[in-house]
Amino acid sequence: MVQSHQPSQRLPPGSDLDEYLSSRGINLRNRNNTSLTRQDLLPHFRRKTVCILSCNACRTTVCQRGMKAILLADTRVELYSTDSTPFGVEHVGLEYSTNNCLCKIKDVACLNCGNILGYNVTSACVSCLTACNNGHYWMLYSTSVIASVRIDPKGTT
Repeated sequence: MVQSHQPSQRLPPGSDLDEYLSSRGINLRNRNNTSLTRQDLLPHFRRKTVCILSCNACRTTVCQRGMKAILLADTRVELYSTDSTPFGVEHVGLEYSTNNCLCKIKDVACLNCGNILGYNVTSACVSCLTACNNGHYWMLYSTSVIASVRIDPKGTT
């Protein structure tokens, strides 16, 4: 199912995003910009396999907390997502938006070899912030990384 995230409303001018979300009972990120605690996540997200992700081109490990995901705008695109900043990667190119929402995103590449690994949602739009999400703003293409299971859905390695 393809889901379009066209914003139904815009944040009122001069409003603080944290205030806006809090007024609606939404607390997705804390003041340190870290993700929700495990207990705060929906049960569906707690049962997902956690993977170690490495660059497909040079085999450099870039993430210890990847989870398999699909692109909402095109469910044929498989990704890995994470809530922690991958290591050994850097933003490249200019910030851009998609046709599906007003999020700002920027591509990320492996610092060791330059391979484009995916993208980072640098500024999520109100529509996406208020939709069900797991706090993962780093997306790595399944074709650009190699995944190995770190923790399976039962919590074992």
